Amino acid sequence: MDASVVAIAGDGDEGDRRRPLLAPTNEIHPYPESPLPPQPPGTDAKPEQQKPQRVASLDVFRGLTVAMMILVDDAGGAWPGINHAPWLGVTVADFVMPAFLFIIGVSAALVFKKTPNKIATSKKAAYRAIKLFILGIILQGGYIHGRHNLTYGIDLDHIRWLGVLQRIAIGYFLAAIAEIWLVNNTLVDSPVSYVKKYYMEWIMAIMISALYIGLVFGLYVSNWEFKVQTSNSTFSNPSNEVGFKTIHCDVRGSLGPPCNAVGFVDRFLLGENHLYKNPVYKRTKECSVNSPDYGPLPPNAPDWCFAPFDPEGLLSTLMAAVSCFVGLHFGHVLIHCKNHSQRMMSWLLASMVLTVSGFLLQLLGMPFSKPLYTVSYMLLSGGVSGFLLLVLYYIVDVMHIKKPLVLFQWMGMNALIVYVLAACELFPTLIQGFYWRSPENNLVDATESLLQIIFHSKRWGTLAFVLVEIIFWCLAACFLHMKGIYLKL
Repeated sequence: MDASVVAIAGDGDEGDRRRPLLAPTNEIHPYPESPLPPQPPGTDAKPEQQKPQRVASLDVFRGLTVAMMILVDDAGGAWPGINHAPWLGVTVADFVMPAFLFIIGVSAALVFKKTPNKIATSKKAAYRAIKLFILGIILQGGYIHGRHNLTYGIDLDHIRWLGVLQRIAIGYFLAAIAEIWLVNNTLVDSPVSYVKKYYMEWIMAIMISALYIGLVFGLYVSNWEFKVQTSNSTFSNPSNEVGFKTIHCDVRGSLGPPCNAVGFVDRFLLGENHLYKNPVYKRTKECSVNSPDYGPLPPNAPDWCFAPFDPEGLLSTLMAAVSCFVGLHFGHVLIHCKNHSQRMMSWLLASMVLTVSGFLLQLLGMPFSKPLYTVSYMLLSGGVSGFLLLVLYYIVDVMHIKKPLVLFQWMGMNALIVYVLAACELFPTLIQGFYWRSPENNLVDATESLLQIIFHSKRWGTLAFVLVEIIFWCLAACFLHMKGIYLKL
């Protein structure tokens, strides 16, 4: 989720009416303003103030990323091609999370364009990040058990501290603090002055990347153990035994599932009990006969197939924050370039540089990996996000073709509530709580089963169900928009 942070960073605390990204005097004008007609001499009438227009492509971008999140999460099991890559490589699903972070950076550049009181603004940013982090723990820490499970609750000894919303909160906070404190008070009237104004943010992004590379390739990962719960129960004597499995590493610079520094840092600082128990590498060929989908273990599967690993861990989240800094640059271009061609050419150049740099790093030995959030993956996903923003900006804000994308625009304007209710499966879980005689006889499962019967295919029926779900949430967001209801933290 980015969507959430735009609501956090862009909406103020005054009243319930949605405000533009910036105050009216600071709003970014996506279209050049036409000069006001001269007033006849001797008249006291004041010229009409032209209402600033919102950059609609940003809302469309947010809504599209939320819709993609719903699609890959709910249909990825039936369509492994749109699911996350098991470990190395990228699929469509692997560009969704970086897009969230990217648009956070773009929005932060607009929201924190002017900060007269830096201390007060920093406190507000920290407060909002903390609220988002806590919301992430509640929704993704294990308390809510999701669809097909009408139970709730979590042992605090096994709560998961990190997740998607927590990663967004950390990325937002770092981007906000950088925008508040590291931007020089320089008038931008040339490329040189632009660099002088924002070079400290670039240095910070480079330092984070250097720290990540140093730890990933420099940390020594020794042998380690983890707990495995085995069930040897019978009807007369139920029991659960806890055993230990040892992973042999003794290496530096490994990027494989069992012995990488990203997992080592999480095990050392967070503890094994607080990591994600169903990591994506369980879909690799070593761990699943149905790879790239989940499935039974193949013969002689390695022990690390049972090991926990958090895809939103500490070190990978630190690297993911750099995606927000990439978004900051695109937001700065939106602010300082005053016409469409300048903005689009600047974005095109930046996107090309990021994408080519990502492929170069891959050739030099750093593969694309979302679970590790490698630097090459960050650069590639940043470039793809930039290209997507460029295309949407051209279609929506330059060509004024908005009607085909208005559903995503509505969703983008209420992205936080849609993400919480849909992508976090809160709403389906609540609906499933009302069933007929058996928990399986509920409206959500009945609708999905009906579509599978209509299409004579489980895969196509599931895809149709998810598309209906996305349309439903677009219309729900439209209703909220018409009523002036927006969820903000």
